[in-house]
Amino acid sequence: MSYSIGEFSKITDLAIDTIRYYEKKGLIIPNRDKNNRRVFEESDIGWLEFIKKLKLTGMKLKNIKYYSQLRYQGDKTIEIRLELLYQQADVLFVKQKEVAEHIKFLYNKINIYNNMLEEKRKTDAEKNKLQSV
Repeated sequence: MSYSIGEFSKITDLAIDTIRYYEKKGLIIPNRDKNNRRVFEESDIGWLEFIKKLKLTGMKLKNIKYYSQLRYQGDKTIEIRLELLYQQADVLFVKQKEVAEHIKFLYNKINIYNNMLEEKRKTDAEKNKLQSV
């Protein structure tokens, strides 16, 4: 099945301008009909969803563009594409470690405040006991 750019925009949940921008950058290369209008295929939907996922991983646009160029060259580039994916996974592992350290920092501070509140509650309870005697 083939789709116009408007249909493709709705299916992929991307603005038409974004799709045109991706085409201009070489991320996606749609076919053209006899009137030179863009025609998108089912495989383009999957490919655009993959690009969206790469963006979510934080992959830089220049690397996504390079990956796209390699993809359009065919299976002879699988090893290079695989290396790009490993590199991005490494970037995410570093970020994951940083986020874990930030979470640990926050929970250390949270524990300090919880301990301070507990001490305050104990002190207040002891004061209330003394006042009631």
